[in-house]
Amino acid sequence: MKRTTNTPLVEMRDISISFGGIKAVDHVTVNLFAGEVVGLLGHNGAGKSTLIKCLSGAYRPDHGQVFIDGQKVTINNPRDARAQNIETIYQTLALADNLNAAANLFLGRELINSAGLLDEAQMEAETRKIMARLNPNFRKFNVPVSALSGGQRQSVAIARAVYFNAKILIMDEPTAALGPQETQMVAELIEELKKQGLGIFLIEHDIHNVMKLCDRASVMKNGQLVGTVDVDKVTDDEILGMIIMGKQSNQGV
Repeated sequence: MKRTTNTPLVEMRDISISFGGIKAVDHVTVNLFAGEVVGLLGHNGAGKSTLIKCLSGAYRPDHGQVFIDGQKVTINNPRDARAQNIETIYQTLALADNLNAAANLFLGRELINSAGLLDEAQMEAETRKIMARLNPNFRKFNVPVSALSGGQRQSVAIARAVYFNAKILIMDEPTAALGPQETQMVAELIEELKKQGLGIFLIEHDIHNVMKLCDRASVMKNGQLVGTVDVDKVTDDEILGMIIMGKQSNQGV
C-alpha cells in the first residue's frame, strides 16, 4: 500500500471508555490511512469491538478524540458517523431477507419517481452499476437476499455502504462462517475497495485472514493496545504472542 499523504484518514487518539468502573478501552490510539486495511485483533473482551463502536457512534468515549482527515470531529451517534462517511458492516449484515438486492441497497433511502411512486427500475439500474464495480460476477438481482450465498450477501451490504459514499468502512469478521470460495470473494471485494481509496477497519479473530487481508494489525489485550505492526514484517506466531502474552513484537510501527 502506497500512502499518498501523511495525514491519516482516521485517527482515534487516547480513547478511553468504562462500564461500571471497568475500563473496557484504556487510552488507546490507532489510525487508518486511505486505501489501507487495519486489522483489530484480540481475545473476546480485549476491547477491540468497544473501541470501534466509539467510531461508529454506538458508544461515546469518556476520554479521547477522533480526527477525520486531520480535523477533529464529534461522533455522538451513528448519524454523526454516517455524516463523516463512516459505515459499519456488522456480522449480521442487517439485510432484509425478503427483499432483493436493490431494495436492500436503498432500504430507508428509496428512490421515488415523478409520480411519487417507488422507482424500482432506477434502483435496480443503480444496483447493477455499483455491483459491476464491486462484484462483476453478481447476477442474482431479482431474488430475495435470503436466497444468496454468504459472500453474495456481503457484496450487497458492502455495495450499500459504498453507494452512499462511505470513505471509512468498519467490517466485523466479514468472513466468519464462510467457506474458502466465499472467503476469497470477500477478499477480492476488500481489495477492490482499497483500490478505490477506502480505509477499512477489520475486526478479526482469524490470524490467517489478517495476514491475507490487512496491511497493518493493531492488537488489544485487557482494554489496552499491545501494539501495531505491518503484517508483511511479522509472522503469525509473533501476532499470536501479542494476542496471548500481550507482548509487543520487535517490529512496532
